[in-house]
Amino acid sequence: MRYSTIIFDFDGTLADTLEESRRIYNLLAPDYSLREVEAEELPKLRHFSLLELLDHLDIPKRRVPSLLSRGTALMRGNITRLSPIPGIAEILPEMRSRARSFGVLTSNSEPNVDLFLRTHGLRQHFDFISSTSKLTGKAKHLRAIRKTFSLRTGEMLYVGDEIRDIKAAKKAEVPMAAVTWGFNSPESLHAQSPEHVVTSPHELLQLVPHP
Repeated sequence: MRYSTIIFDFDGTLADTLEESRRIYNLLAPDYSLREVEAEELPKLRHFSLLELLDHLDIPKRRVPSLLSRGTALMRGNITRLSPIPGIAEILPEMRSRARSFGVLTSNSEPNVDLFLRTHGLRQHFDFISSTSKLTGKAKHLRAIRKTFSLRTGEMLYVGDEIRDIKAAKKAEVPMAAVTWGFNSPESLHAQSPEHVVTSPHELLQLVPHP
């Protein structure tokens, strides 16, 4: 079945936000009595699921909504200086021309994503931006999007970079393309058995052939 609606995650999938996220986390860490994360730690952290990451960093689950909210607000001040993932801006126009609709589903904020896309001349390719304030709330939103567009299972593709994205897609019964250039490592993504594992933006284009 051909994918007609493509939904993208934002952080780590469209935008290179990893180092900025680490900087913001370290800025907030003292307020929550959390230790900072060094750059050298990132390769190890890339193998962790969300729950494993929270456990490794000793972040209580009750603190996550506040950290996410404050972190998102702080990111807005720097969002126009962040870069798209290398190669992603080049393939989006062609990929969009082959699809019926494009969207973004993110744990970041709609204003942040909108401003980033406008800064890089990419906003016109996307029909909507949807945000969830919960790190584990994407499955419900994916189901809602599929219902809104009256799509059958297999007509919508979610593109993301994390284990939690794959789990959300599976829960929503939406095919998943896991990209290896974001937060989670290729090995950890493969272990979750998504429909596709993509190592370059050009490979994404190949998932949506000409009509």
